[in-house]
Amino acid sequence: MKKTSIRALPETSLAKFQSLQTGNDCAIHSLAAAIEILTDVKLNPTDIISEVNRIWWHGRFFRLAPNSGITPPLQVRLLDYLAKKHNLPLSARLLHLSPEVLPLMAEAENAVCLVTIYWWFKNAPAIYYMDQPQNYNALQLAGGHTMVFAAYDPTHLSGGVRTPWGFINSWVSEGAGLFWMEDREFRKAWGMPIPRWGKNAAVIISQKELKSS
Repeated sequence: MKKTSIRALPETSLAKFQSLQTGNDCAIHSLAAAIEILTDVKLNPTDIISEVNRIWWHGRFFRLAPNSGITPPLQVRLLDYLAKKHNLPLSARLLHLSPEVLPLMAEAENAVCLVTIYWWFKNAPAIYYMDQPQNYNALQLAGGHTMVFAAYDPTHLSGGVRTPWGFINSWVSEGAGLFWMEDREFRKAWGMPIPRWGKNAAVIISQKELKSS
């Protein structure tokens, strides 16, 4: 697979779409980044978090519980809600893609892809920042994480580790670079089969075509 990135933008430009999460809100930060990339509209993730937590108690479910996770199907529902509320020409759908297809998403002018990875106890996949050798995901608990797929570079190294998969990630605010994963680690974590949600879950956020008058 060849080197590619969202709209052929350099890593430093894509990194500016990152915002720092403080709770279990990686999906909301990823959605906000995707919206900004596609529309230039900058929504505040903190405002979205506060709203979805509040309206959960009124029967509007966009996360499993207040301050809890947001599954890929709920990400689709939340994007559609935000698009309607803010009059954004966007729609979302959940697909299950192969890693070989994923780089093609970066070449699409009018779409951005969110991926959700999972892991078991003491088996968290390593995630690196830029070319640094430090693993930023050295967790012992089982978990999951949503990021925006941003780039594929078969020559990219983090320390001495080959890390071709690059992501806009909510572990830094407007950082200097992307977060990167090894091929084997990414395929394993993204390919973990989850009941009802499936494996290789990809939420595709697309610009709607304007109807001609």
